[in-house]
Amino acid sequence: MGTSAFILMNQKKYTPERLLADSIISAFHADVMLNFHNSKNYASNGQFLSTTLNISDKNVRESNDSFILYVDALDNPHLDFLYYEDLGLDSNLKLYQVGTIEDVYGVEELVFRFVYHYLKSNPDNYFWVADYDWVYSWEDMQKLKSLPFDSEWCYKNPKLSFG
Repeated sequence: MGTSAFILMNQKKYTPERLLADSIISAFHADVMLNFHNSKNYASNGQFLSTTLNISDKNVRESNDSFILYVDALDNPHLDFLYYEDLGLDSNLKLYQVGTIEDVYGVEELVFRFVYHYLKSNPDNYFWVADYDWVYSWEDMQKLKSLPFDSEWCYKNPKLSFG
């Protein structure tokens, strides 16, 4: 498995239905394909954990760019976000780590397009690549959008890379 990433959202605002709706709208505005097969994942005890979306480049015949986005159930035990101090976030934010992107490696441009539009609609959320000690805010994404595209964007600290 490669480098995972997450959307960080306020616990009081999170519902799987909201993330599904926002993901559909974000895919529409990002001009990408979204496939939803309602493929549900369950724990061994039968507890519903998540469902998946597949986000793909519209030119899928020319490129294999796609990623899986997991939409987590409210009682998924992996929702709790624990890394406030590590990432320089206020622990009073009370965030969930949702919208798991299974692997960002090789699909950085597609992830950027989707996350840009997601955060545009949800400016109080964050985007976090799990192997790194920073998050991307809506303001960070706006700054990145104003620059020539850098395929390494999600592996660079936004506070150091572009001010």
